[in-house]
Amino acid sequence: MDRASAEEIIDLMLHEDRKTITAVKQEKARIAIGAELVTQAFKNGGRLVFVGAGTSGRLGVLEAAEMIPTFGTPPRLVQALMAGGRDAFFNPREGVEDNFEEGARAVGRLRLTSKDVLIGVSASGMTQFVRGALTRARRAKVKIVFVTCWPGTELQTFVDVIIAPAVGPEVIAGSTRLKAGSATKMVLNMLTTISMVHIGKTYGNLMVDVQTGSEQRRDRACGIITMVTGLDYEAANNMLRRARWNVKAAIVMEKTGDTYAKALARLRRAADSVRSALGEDDA
Repeated sequence: MDRASAEEIIDLMLHEDRKTITAVKQEKARIAIGAELVTQAFKNGGRLVFVGAGTSGRLGVLEAAEMIPTFGTPPRLVQALMAGGRDAFFNPREGVEDNFEEGARAVGRLRLTSKDVLIGVSASGMTQFVRGALTRARRAKVKIVFVTCWPGTELQTFVDVIIAPAVGPEVIAGSTRLKAGSATKMVLNMLTTISMVHIGKTYGNLMVDVQTGSEQRRDRACGIITMVTGLDYEAANNMLRRARWNVKAAIVMEKTGDTYAKALARLRRAADSVRSALGEDDA
């Protein structure tokens, strides 16, 4: 490999990356079970917590961080624990993944309950930090999903579901940030996206709970309202202001003629689902 040209390495990596799609697809049934566990946790007032070390930990942190702007979730709903803490995200710390006790302590500080779901992420086998976290979570009767790219894991009786896409050896031996990282990111995307869709965070494929704290996001919100209601951009912007920057409320107000307060009440009765609030489930 060290004698190959840039183009040859690209071809090699693309050839190997194609295997990630097949590997993830083979785990479809288990991913669906995991997504249902997360969905039920959210519906029952529970939380989702990712736990990992190194690349796996960073992927969990990234997933948790992206839920807030994309789906307007409160920070406590989806959280992430990474071996070594926040500093380790940018500055790798050797040995932190081997600390079983710290993994257990980190989970203990969150005071998880049987309503919650913990997703352990470990590309090859399981680090001691993740094992400690999962052991403590199991004592609290937390539902546990384990995501790994090592199908030979021995944890079948320790967790509720194992998702293990078999991506095979990396183009750089042992560098799990490559195919394993891509496959893991795909699985985490699916687990969070499915659960968010199923608790009403989208209308069709539109992000109707997108946060509107920046000009770019307000512009996106206006575009969503325009697509759903047929209003022009200026009218959509005015409706969004009347709805106090709440995209869901703006859509319901325009579709039903409700006031802001009545639109919110309608959404509450419909478990925050725009489609149910508009009576389209029965259509």
